Amino acid sequence: MSVVPFRVAPIHSGRRRAVPAFSPLMQAMACVLGLALSASAVQAEEAPAGDAPAKDGAQTLQTVQVTANQLGTVTEGSDSYTPGTIATATRLVLSPRQTPQSISVITRQEMNDFGLNGIDDVMKVTPGVSIVTYDSERTEYYARGFAVQNFQYDGIPMARDSAYSAGNTLSDMAIYDRVEVLKGATGLLTGMGDPGATINLVRKKPTRELAGSATLGVGSWDSYRAEVDVGGPLTESGRVRGRVVGAYQDKHSNADHYQRSNEVFYGILEADLGESTLLTVGADYQDSDPEGSSWGGIPLLDSAGNFNDMPRSFNNGARWSRWGQYARTGFATLEHTFANDWVAKLQLNHQVNGYDASLGAAAGGNPDPVTGEGVSMWLGQYIGKTTSNAADLYVSGKFEWFGRQHELVVGGSVSRKRWINNGYSPQPGYVSSVADYYTWTGDVPEPDWQWGYGDNQVTRESGAYVVGRFDLADPLKLIVGSRIANYTSPDTDESGVVVPYAGLVYDLNRNVSVFASYSTIFKPQGNQDEQGRVLDPLEGRSYEAGLKAEFYEGRLNASAAVFQLEQDNYAQPTGGRTPSGGIAYEGLMGVRTKGYELEVSGQLAPGWQIQGGYAHKIARQQSTKVSTLEPEDQFSVHTSYRLTGAADGWSVGGGARWQGSTFGTITNPATGGSQIHRTEPYWLLDAMARYQFNDQLSATLNVNNLLDKHYYTIFSWYSTYTWGEPRNVRLTLNYRF
Repeated sequence: MSVVPFRVAPIHSGRRRAVPAFSPLMQAMACVLGLALSASAVQAEEAPAGDAPAKDGAQTLQTVQVTANQLGTVTEGSDSYTPGTIATATRLVLSPRQTPQSISVITRQEMNDFGLNGIDDVMKVTPGVSIVTYDSERTEYYARGFAVQNFQYDGIPMARDSAYSAGNTLSDMAIYDRVEVLKGATGLLTGMGDPGATINLVRKKPTRELAGSATLGVGSWDSYRAEVDVGGPLTESGRVRGRVVGAYQDKHSNADHYQRSNEVFYGILEADLGESTLLTVGADYQDSDPEGSSWGGIPLLDSAGNFNDMPRSFNNGARWSRWGQYARTGFATLEHTFANDWVAKLQLNHQVNGYDASLGAAAGGNPDPVTGEGVSMWLGQYIGKTTSNAADLYVSGKFEWFGRQHELVVGGSVSRKRWINNGYSPQPGYVSSVADYYTWTGDVPEPDWQWGYGDNQVTRESGAYVVGRFDLADPLKLIVGSRIANYTSPDTDESGVVVPYAGLVYDLNRNVSVFASYSTIFKPQGNQDEQGRVLDPLEGRSYEAGLKAEFYEGRLNASAAVFQLEQDNYAQPTGGRTPSGGIAYEGLMGVRTKGYELEVSGQLAPGWQIQGGYAHKIARQQSTKVSTLEPEDQFSVHTSYRLTGAADGWSVGGGARWQGSTFGTITNPATGGSQIHRTEPYWLLDAMARYQFNDQLSATLNVNNLLDKHYYTIFSWYSTYTWGEPRNVRLTLNYRF
């Protein structure tokens, strides 16, 4: 049986024979950067010592003079769990309190403290975001009732909804300063976007003083990780600066015959072309090379209609099954500041997300509870890539009007995405039946693959936007703007779509503000109905209002918000199939999502950091609930405290995550009818402890799922489930130099 993989979770890939090398230009740049850094290291003894590193054991560069730019405040070296300023919502560089939307930021310090090495780790601790796991290589994030498929890199949207899971959800965090999750619609900058949230990954930047770190880690199930991070000036004047980051991880698993190795490299150069002009160029690549990849999940029910309770170590993938993925990115930025402090910025991004997947898994059917019969293998090979190019140009600055100072951003963007894919099936006669599901070990031969079909699709987007922040009165600020967007794909041709945005912030006092915002939703869809017709674009409106507060000069931020989303053409699975065999959808009209979110982040007291929140949402179409794979209620908190006195050198911390029940409609094989399957609510607890031996060396111990809670997520479209990770431990040594 050959099954086309469901295209719902963007991820990246890389089986060795399919991974393209860097272009000669990128290779040359990497070599030059490495040689230059080596040369600067030789001169380090004559260079100024720079700032003394803080005694916090952070696995990051500590000498960071440049703390803010057009992307917001650099969190590296801040020791903080809250950001200073951000620009994800409007291109205006604003504090969280000044931004009239909810936003969660996972800073470099929080990632270091809790070993958040992958984007899945980051999303697990982000308030208001939940994760559905499909198999060993694919996850999907949900916020406010919707899958999150808007990804940005340094504020530039790239490779949204990459086909065949070769996009974004295996990103390694070694190269990023912070991850910003902007809640609600973000069409002003993204054009055609999702209403739930946008994830913006902000890269690390070069430092003006030579500094670096080396990290070694070991964890449960023979998992190993190493990182090297070096940056500093490349010329005596410091007008040219560079940074390189490399990471390698060999991660085994509690799942039988499964492991995955990741390789990451990142290089960036900054050059002051003059007193007012900054040029930035860089590149990164990330490879994910797994063995024993699972595909699909575990059937929720056996053939008698009982819960199919398999061990957490069960892996439905064949031993040869692999879903290799890779990402290649090149980027450049040119930024010029004029005499009147206006700024012009051009950003260019080139990204390739590819995959080489040869998949086989015991995934079809429901096992007989006695004999284990009744299950067949899903089989397929898929090789392809998505190539994305994007450019964004804008000018921003302040101006006087009616005796008050206001801010304005005017810009435009263009992008092109091309997806090519080849699908293969096993040779005729390959035995796909599984004799006994309960004794499955994945020890079956790999078939000879035969080409079956190909895809070649191009999507183009362009648009122009303008946004202003108007100082109406001392306590009152109005942010208003709009984007005119164009979108062309094989299924959709939309032009002149107007996406408005409006936000109002009123300062109640020096610490607390009230805010409200509005935006529209417009997103073309590739989902088809049972007749093979593409659904009309998702359209709707997003409303949000609430309170925001900042204390201790912005070192502690808090927010409380209520929101409502109204949508038409919301894609809901029908339970049937399209003519080509894919999942069929129907477009629901009048879907309404209501909810509220509470969040706090930053310093509660000297040495005490916290980041946490509570989120509630309910999505309905008339009286029927939709988007039920995401919990209606969830809570998360992570905190750390640096001890003093006799315990000086120690830092301790912990985390707690709770989510309510999720549910979905599944098929009961015993009756042939439908039924609701509901998960149980669960708590997960984490713990950390660090000892700082001296200014350079520290050791950190992380324990995840401290109480070894059994829990799982469901994917009701295929009536399957996936176990969460058991308790696991990681020890990390970090040396700064």
